[in-house]
Amino acid sequence: MGCVQRRPVRVVLGIVMSLAVAYPALGAGEGPAAGAAAPPPREMNGLNLLHFEDFEKDPGVIAKQWKPTDPKAWAVVEDGAGHAYALKGASDYTPPVRSPHNISLLNDLEVTDFVLQADMKQTGKEYGHRDMCIFFGYQDPAHFYYVHIATRADPHAHSVFIVNGAPRVSIAAERTEGADWGLDVYHKVRIARDTASGAIKVFFDNLDTPIMTAQDKTFLHGKVGFGSFDDTGNVDNIVLWGKKKE
Repeated sequence: MGCVQRRPVRVVLGIVMSLAVAYPALGAGEGPAAGAAAPPPREMNGLNLLHFEDFEKDPGVIAKQWKPTDPKAWAVVEDGAGHAYALKGASDYTPPVRSPHNISLLNDLEVTDFVLQADMKQTGKEYGHRDMCIFFGYQDPAHFYYVHIATRADPHAHSVFIVNGAPRVSIAAERTEGADWGLDVYHKVRIARDTASGAIKVFFDNLDTPIMTAQDKTFLHGKVGFGSFDDTGNVDNIVLWGKKKE
């Protein structure tokens, strides 16, 4: 599968965990620069399509679908021939415990099992903790999971984290040494969550082999979203397959 001007990520995991159906990764010149994306499959791994957003709708309609920690930090922006959802700068928000500041959640939708996919571009400077985040199992500002994809892994970066009424804690069972975001490059990112087993798998460009895995059953449903601990970036072509919380 191709991607926009990406370098391959060297995966250190020894186990290949394949998804049953692969929604195609970006090819050269695709992504937001190509305008509206093709509709995604109606089903993934037995989960129904719940939401698809390529940010080509009226910005007012899009704004009602998202709940950011600071609305002034986010905007729908032109990106090539299309549009993307951009985290432009630091949010005026202080979380109750040590956790990311910049979060935008998909409104009015809570899921249990899910596959969440998006094209993501990091727009900040290069350093060890240069990151983008994906949030899930979100209950409230002090209780949720998030995936932190960063240049280099350490106890506080490039891992699956839980925020459970206390500062975030890494719960990854396996992870790579880091991810190369590159410059002005979109990457295909996917998270697969199975609540029965507690499994969490994170994919970056290579949709066959995860860059992180974890297993946890603390939060079995919740909202999903995107953001960064303290950096900037764009998100586009968001696809959510899943089971709604009853």
